[in-house]
Amino acid sequence: MSDARLAVAARNRLGECALWCERSGALYWTDIEGCTISRLQGDGQLRAWTLPERVGSFALCAESAPQLLLGLASGIALFELEREALSPIVPVDADQPATRINDGRCDRQGRFVFGMFNAPEQPIGHFYRVHPDLRVERLPLPPAAVGNSIAFSPDGATMYFTDSPTRTIWRVDYGADGSLGRPQEFVRLAGDEGFADGSCVDADGGLWNAQWDGGCVVRYDASGAVSARLTLPVSRPTCPAFGGAELDTLYVTSARGGLDKDALRREPEAGGLFALQPGWRGLPEARFVAAP
Repeated sequence: MSDARLAVAARNRLGECALWCERSGALYWTDIEGCTISRLQGDGQLRAWTLPERVGSFALCAESAPQLLLGLASGIALFELEREALSPIVPVDADQPATRINDGRCDRQGRFVFGMFNAPEQPIGHFYRVHPDLRVERLPLPPAAVGNSIAFSPDGATMYFTDSPTRTIWRVDYGADGSLGRPQEFVRLAGDEGFADGSCVDADGGLWNAQWDGGCVVRYDASGAVSARLTLPVSRPTCPAFGGAELDTLYVTSARGGLDKDALRREPEAGGLFALQPGWRGLPEARFVAAP
């Protein structure tokens, strides 16, 4: 089905990492190449923050004061929204200058898990986890060119991830103590289905995946079977997130970067933020729990 509504004509070069804040009733997302984070409030008011580096992903924080944990291109930092204060920057993969932080999500224990992006699409990046004291730990997962699709089951016992160029989403047992099992293939996309990009999980445990160059968001049940496919008027959706007062609206970011003039004529809304009513509800977003 296709009933996508353009919520914001954002024209993002690379919109990503949509997150709903249930405390403020607002949706946050990043335009990676624009080095910005945007916020859409329930009354339609928009605000954007420009950062000194690209923001690959970020997490809401558990503190009462509005604060985000940022996955900047070069490392991890905390950002106080009201004061627009950024500190500190903890370097990640400093020995790999071609990589930057990419997709990330918090696990159910409040630790931030993220993957790396390498522009030449060579699998030299890794997956990492940020602890409350901002210590960054490399996870024992295979290296990737475009670490993506990070999401956690409602009980937190399963982690999903992908290396996008491989067209395969993996699942791995994930312990509350941080231990990981052996990755198992969850879904393999066909060559004409695009590439697995960002994901989120609904309250029933379904994984929703935005499919770059596939023009859709697909829901997979816990066995990996397709249970819904929502088409969009753009070919490069990037990241879904449930939001709204009842967590029953699926927001989807998208990208216009890399599309030629003909494609942009066909997709004038490319780079926009879309909203759909999929018939499922999401979960409140897990928040990063920083050390006092």
